[in-house]
Amino acid sequence: MSTALLVIDTQMAFVARRDAGHAWANPDADVQIATLLAAFRAKDLPVLHVLHQGQDPRDDFHADAPGALVQPAAAPLPGEPVFIKHGSSAFVGTGLADHLTAQGITGLVIAGGAANYCVESSTRMASDLGYTTTVVGDALINFGQSLRDGRQIPAGDVLALTLANLDGEYAHVAVTSEILTQLAT
Repeated sequence: MSTALLVIDTQMAFVARRDAGHAWANPDADVQIATLLAAFRAKDLPVLHVLHQGQDPRDDFHADAPGALVQPAAAPLPGEPVFIKHGSSAFVGTGLADHLTAQGITGLVIAGGAANYCVESSTRMASDLGYTTTVVGDALINFGQSLRDGRQIPAGDVLALTLANLDGEYAHVAVTSEILTQLAT
């Protein structure tokens, strides 16, 4: 079995939102993502990147928008595959599943953002496709959420619910230190 690190949507639009006052549930998510990248690279394990490109020119993630740029701490190295998606799941319209099959990759360690959007939909689909999936909870970017009735759900609660939805049913939920320990053995 081969396992890859799948880094989803670590783009500057999320940094801009944080800098505009929308707190991340994990303030150090970018540090944890960089730590995971360094660990997988040091072990010469596969690293894959998925980037979102919105279709609407007003979208923060549109290819021509500054928000579409990759966060420096998560920048792909030469030779690391980058898949572009236009929807929520990393598997729809990207060729990711074909690449995983061709490379014999059967396990995924997932980090990135946003936890309750693209990470969750990608994790559910990875599970449905038969991949052994781990989501690294402290290496996820997410924000609070507004409900239809106007209530505001804090970012930490949104993340906790997202991880609860995934844990055991679609993935194993871990923290960065657990992954580092596994890689060391």
